[in-house]
Amino acid sequence: MKGQVIGYKRVSSTDQNTARQLEGLELDEVFEDRVSGKDRNRPELERLIRHARNGDTVVVHSMDRLARNLVDLLDIVKELTSKGVLVQFVKESFTFAGNDDPFKELMLKMLGSFAEFERALIKSRQREGIELKKAAGGYKGKGRKKSITEDMVLRIKERVEAGEKKTKIASDLGISRESIYKLLKA
Repeated sequence: MKGQVIGYKRVSSTDQNTARQLEGLELDEVFEDRVSGKDRNRPELERLIRHARNGDTVVVHSMDRLARNLVDLLDIVKELTSKGVLVQFVKESFTFAGNDDPFKELMLKMLGSFAEFERALIKSRQREGIELKKAAGGYKGKGRKKSITEDMVLRIKERVEAGEKKTKIASDLGISRESIYKLLKA
């Protein structure tokens, strides 16, 4: 019996696009995470691991999409292959079955180490950038950007006073009705 071909896509944040990953491949099912690959705490990855069965093939664009941590990469590949699942990395042109030759194992470890190293460099550069901005007095820290501008607040109040329904206003502006009620109370 032929198993499913299952795709796994990952980007680090919600504003990034996964379209180029696994483009043009025929997949039976796709699992997609929009979180960092720093650890295994990814809901769609865990769903994929529970879902995959003997005879299935899990296809991932590249090793760094599956994990940015060598130990996690090795564990995930081992966990899947021990269930009889093939793990295929498109970019690196490697497929792992659990009974792989020493060269493929070495390549998995080396390329996984590079992905982990790259993540460490990104974090280091990010910390340096934050420190420079703090020293210059320009670092604001994390936080959600305001989605409703002062101009929008004025327009909302004008429309409410004109008798327009709050549901319609919220829909037009792409915000929740509750946001309008909060603005009117403030």
